[in-house]
Amino acid sequence: MIWKQAPKSIANPQWTDYPAISGPTCLYDANPQNVLANIAARILNDFRQLPVNPGTLQAQPFPHTLKGGPTNFYTTTTEQAFNITILGQTVHLRATPASFTYTFGDGTSLGPTPAAGYSIPEADWLLNDTRTSHSYTATGNYPATITTSFTGTYSVNNGPPLPINGTLDLTTPPKTIQVWKTEKALVADSCQENPTSWGCPNAEK
Repeated sequence: MIWKQAPKSIANPQWTDYPAISGPTCLYDANPQNVLANIAARILNDFRQLPVNPGTLQAQPFPHTLKGGPTNFYTTTTEQAFNITILGQTVHLRATPASFTYTFGDGTSLGPTPAAGYSIPEADWLLNDTRTSHSYTATGNYPATITTSFTGTYSVNNGPPLPINGTLDLTTPPKTIQVWKTEKALVADSCQENPTSWGCPNAEK
């Protein structure tokens, strides 16, 4: 598209190129029909460059959990939107968390699954299984992570949203889960009655 100008009061004027110093600017390139196709060809790469927040992996209880008890895992990630410029056009992108892969650090994993997990009351910790809980079979320190796969849509100049053919996969930094074991014993007194009794904070080492 080329801008031309001519005096308004003259019939059949001689048109000249509009000076490019100021004034209206063209929103399209020399081949406007190719702009949408060109954006579509590169949109996945641009989508994967977005500063999408992967959220965090949460564990209940944390940082210590117990061997054999169900530890509840969940993520805090959410849908996110961005406005960027591609080939001179305003492009609105939306990243939506679609599936999750939990890696528990002990050689086991869960997913991909659509379950983002959720927080549970402290009274349910180590007692109730959730769709995203995991029970460790041995004591130790385990680096747990979650990988979220985001799907996306984009719209050009406020046009209809179009799907992006591909995903953006982001993994959180490892979160160390310290797995302890429990021991049981019969004692004569409570910790209030005998602070040095077995299992009490002031017990003799």
